[in-house]
Amino acid sequence: MMGEGGKFRGLFSGLSARLLLFTIFFVMLSEVLIYAPSIARFRQVYLQERIAYAHLASLALEVPPDAMVSPKLRKELLDHAGSYGIVLRRPASKALMLSNDMPPKVDLTVDLRETSFMMLLGEAFMTLAGDGSRYMRLIDFSPKDPAVTVETVISEAPLRMAMLDFSWRILALSIVISLITASLVFLALQWLFVRPLRGLTRSMVFFREAPEDGRRVIRPGRRTDELGLAERELADMQEGLRGALRQRARLAALGTAVAKINHDLRNILATAQLVSDRLAASRDPEVKRVAPTLLGAIDRAVALCTRTLRFVQEGTPPLELSWIDLGELVGEIADAVVVGLQDRAVMLENRVESGFRLHVDRDQLFRVLFNLVRNAYEAGASRVTVSASMEDGPARIEVADNGPGLPARLRQHLFEPFVETGRADGTGLGLSIARDLVQGHGGDIALAATGEDGTTFRLILPVDAAAERGAPPPQPAANAS
Repeated sequence: MMGEGGKFRGLFSGLSARLLLFTIFFVMLSEVLIYAPSIARFRQVYLQERIAYAHLASLALEVPPDAMVSPKLRKELLDHAGSYGIVLRRPASKALMLSNDMPPKVDLTVDLRETSFMMLLGEAFMTLAGDGSRYMRLIDFSPKDPAVTVETVISEAPLRMAMLDFSWRILALSIVISLITASLVFLALQWLFVRPLRGLTRSMVFFREAPEDGRRVIRPGRRTDELGLAERELADMQEGLRGALRQRARLAALGTAVAKINHDLRNILATAQLVSDRLAASRDPEVKRVAPTLLGAIDRAVALCTRTLRFVQEGTPPLELSWIDLGELVGEIADAVVVGLQDRAVMLENRVESGFRLHVDRDQLFRVLFNLVRNAYEAGASRVTVSASMEDGPARIEVADNGPGLPARLRQHLFEPFVETGRADGTGLGLSIARDLVQGHGGDIALAATGEDGTTFRLILPVDAAAERGAPPPQPAANAS
């Protein structure tokens, strides 16, 4: 059973929990971006209020004829305005002054008549970063009378305390907003996305346990969004996989059946060969006429049985990698093919550069190229050209012939086993086996071109299968018979 710690880790390892944390972070980041101009505005309003209080306090000077008040009233007025000194200036009139006997030394002058956003922002954070020990001289127009200029001296400590209190309120409010927003997003994602995704995961695990069971295929809902599309695609994939597994099971059963009957079938064909040999020795003209046809049919049947059994039994052979010279390998293929076609004038042109080395299974690559060259000659070609290149990518080997080209009906299923080959004795296994061997090296084989001028097959091998050649390319060499 999973402990409490494991459950906690599992909770915060899910997508919705991670999004919850990200939502909290981004909301807090947004609040920071909002907080900066807010705290600057708060400071400006605070200072403007001090100007307004100073103006109200200075109005008491207009009542006495000599513009003087008692020390007690002066102290009460300054304390009410939070000021150490006030100067009121009117146009065409003398200034009125209200201050203590010993006002403090001014450390900073702030003229609110000339401000900018960046100046207010910088001064606000300087106030927060300070210790509140400075004394400020404020200058601004009176909010009661724009023609009046008010100057006042205040301490920065009350301003800093008010700004800190405002900041803590903003922080608490931001945390509450981020938690509420993130929780709503979390619940919405749980309902709209995480719950359906968990259903998809459970369906995949349930199907994996017994893919042959049709009841385990997911039943798509009616959603029209991306999750609904994923459900339908998953259902199609599961149905396709079930079909592929059934097809593989049938092929496996067929292979087993072929393997079991192969021995008896070859014995029967061997007996038929013996009888046909005796028929060939007959002096009857009619028997001599049909005997070659019978012998050819039996030979083809034996060859078909042997190649089919080999295809079923071999599977994908293991790789035995080694560094080979491709030009030498093509020369050996030329000798092997020409020996079997002594009754025809054929030529294999070897255009592979000297020193073109590949890290491959030599026997398997021999089989692939031999099949391609042999198929070209059997299709009616008289000349086959083998070339190779490797420039800024994988190694490419091309086998081109001057044959009549492939019919259109064969191109679509060219590399599938047991398909029509266009030859009476063909099994349709050569190209299928060749592709399996090339794909076993991490590469592929494809039909590059075909037409009245001939056919070209291209082999692609990964770049790590080729070495640096280093040697200069020689003149093309031709092997002919």
